[in-house]
Amino acid sequence: MLTEAQLAIVKSTVPLLESGGEALTTHFYQMLMRDYPQVRPLFNRTHQVSGDQPRALANGVLMYARHIDRLEELGPLAAQIINKHVAVQVMPEHYPMVGDCLLRAIREVLGADIATDAVIDAWGAAYGQLADILIGAERQQYDSKAEAPGGWRGGRHFVVSRKVAESEEITSFYFVPQDGGSLLDFEPGQYIGLRMMVDGEEQRRQYSLSAPLRQNGQPAQYRISVKREANGKVSRHLHDQIHVGSVVELFPPSGEFTLTASARPLVLISGGVGITPMMSMLVAALPSGRPVHFIHAARHAGVHAFRGALEELAARHTQLQVRFCYENQRAGDVAPHAHGFIDAALLQQWLPADRDVDAYFVGPKPFMKAIRQALEELGVPAAQARYEFFGPAAALQ
Repeated sequence: MLTEAQLAIVKSTVPLLESGGEALTTHFYQMLMRDYPQVRPLFNRTHQVSGDQPRALANGVLMYARHIDRLEELGPLAAQIINKHVAVQVMPEHYPMVGDCLLRAIREVLGADIATDAVIDAWGAAYGQLADILIGAERQQYDSKAEAPGGWRGGRHFVVSRKVAESEEITSFYFVPQDGGSLLDFEPGQYIGLRMMVDGEEQRRQYSLSAPLRQNGQPAQYRISVKREANGKVSRHLHDQIHVGSVVELFPPSGEFTLTASARPLVLISGGVGITPMMSMLVAALPSGRPVHFIHAARHAGVHAFRGALEELAARHTQLQVRFCYENQRAGDVAPHAHGFIDAALLQQWLPADRDVDAYFVGPKPFMKAIRQALEELGVPAAQARYEFFGPAAALQ
């Protein structure tokens, strides 16, 4: 338990975090990767190089410091962090390593004159409190997933039963358990963790589950749909080296960005590979009979995954409307419903006149920022507009 003096010290550091938090967390990551190589698989190197990981951590540390005496006001941030940790199997023994580097980074970046012994002690207590909260919540998730029907703890080996090209960039991988046992069901919108060796190094990633556990009379299986990223070490390995019959290790499904049951019309808006969680949400929502508006943006038809599947679903379900917007139109490509970018004017045409809808949107950060702003302009209640980041938990600024 933090003392009143320690609470005051932590809150007093908020201005420093607002101005220099990213520099501090960048130094922290460099130190952590150097001194504790055993945690490297838990972090995506691409997100560190791009700055996404340090920015997300800086935002998380800042939010924690702001609300150190009112942790319930952190809102969904804690759940996002917990689910990301569970997806890659963060364990209690990892927390002291992170804490050591965080406190050293505070001292080295801010300097001993500012980061006095009292400041370090206060942040040590604050970090210990946060670690205890996260460890406890993560333990509950690990236990519940292990005890649920078809569940398991840690890694489990799966065999690739199908590999299907969905577009020029996105390929789906279907997994069945090597042990022949049952599978843990999941909520539409959740993701699954994957562990594999790439060029002699352990790598861990999370990928959205893009189809229900059971579909079209097929045996229970997991499906992920992965975009081949130019600099994506794991995505390129999956596309080039993983084939039918390959064995991979998966962690249980996780994630808090899930479809909520409701009678309101459902609006699913995706950009690029953000379509993947929307596919499982869509298939789950259709049997309810609620109106569904599926809106997708892609650079061009060649990189648009699942177009045929979506049009087939729309032909069979009268309550489903699908709309596609392409940035570019290539010669010979099937035409979209609109060209350019999705904005408020386009959504004005495509959304129901009554803005009392449940909206979910996923895609690149600039895309999500534009969609959130457009939904606000059109009067969709903020509490009914939800989004998910691919990568570190952060916020749309």
